[in-house]
Amino acid sequence: MTARLYLDHAATSPLLPEARAAMLEGMQAWANPSSPHAEGRQARAMLERARASVGSAYGWTGEVLFTSGASESLALALGRTTLPRRLITAVEHDAVFRAAGEGAGVVPVGSDGLVDMAALEAMLAAGPALVCVQWANSETGVRQPIATVAECVRASGGRLLLDAAQMPAGRDAEAIAAADLVALSAHKRGGPPGIGALLVRDLSLLHPSGGQERGYRAGTENLPAVLGYGAALAVPEPSHATLRARLDDAIRRSGGQVVADAAPRHAAIGSYRLPGKAASAALIRFDLAGIAVSAGSACSSGSLKPSHVLGAMGWTVEASREVIRVSFGRSTTADEVDRFVAAWRDILGAARLFAA
Repeated sequence: MTARLYLDHAATSPLLPEARAAMLEGMQAWANPSSPHAEGRQARAMLERARASVGSAYGWTGEVLFTSGASESLALALGRTTLPRRLITAVEHDAVFRAAGEGAGVVPVGSDGLVDMAALEAMLAAGPALVCVQWANSETGVRQPIATVAECVRASGGRLLLDAAQMPAGRDAEAIAAADLVALSAHKRGGPPGIGALLVRDLSLLHPSGGQERGYRAGTENLPAVLGYGAALAVPEPSHATLRARLDDAIRRSGGQVVADAAPRHAAIGSYRLPGKAASAALIRFDLAGIAVSAGSACSSGSLKPSHVLGAMGWTVEASREVIRVSFGRSTTADEVDRFVAAWRDILGAARLFAA
């Protein structure tokens, strides 16, 4: 029986053995890190070593606040900012729209998915703001020009919140250096679910709430998950540029469309359109073929909603519903890419035969 093929790492990546072992260590040594006794002090020391390792993995010299994941990190930054306004781009994750609220300004993007810099400058002319921009889009993989955005934001007196949930550790030092706050997720890097971090350049950017994590988050620290996160980041992630180029080329030659083909993109995330084939039906076919991928739009109540990301890029509802996402992880191989392409050709060929 052919083993299943997992190509949905942008949604979550399987827990690494190193992370599992570190979590077990945390469970065996478990005590409340805020307790004053010897066991608590030992747990605290383990927690702080992991905190330092997470910061070091991203080249961060500021504060590292542990959260339950990137969504909470984004909510903390956007909800407790000391700046008077919030701006987000039109292609941000749904969690950003929820956290920013109705009062946030939405910066448009071009057909390539890149932020409209003229529009951003015009919106910043109204005064300082916390501007939230993703490092790479989780649907299309489009990479934003973070250094350019940061320069524009700083010139207005604003600050930059970087959604780096899809960023491998140590991959883009320039973007990290340009940000004032950075939201991170463990489970997308091979760590456990339920843990993430908010990197903070200056704590005066946030209103404190009391409790743990320097007074910015309530609740007992999740030591086992923190240790698992730190261990996962210590395992290098390969560059997937060659694999993504192989897949892009095969999709073009097989009658498919590469989304945002001309834009800078995350090497591990590709978004592709199967002309004439609904993504909902294609996902079922891929799953039956033993391949796990996802749609380029969110799933709600059993039916695919139009992607707000593709809509912001000018895609029609009909075309956006024919888009799927493929994302690589540490273990993805060229043979697996070829297996996916073979299934793609079968599915697209069947769609054309039916249409004829």
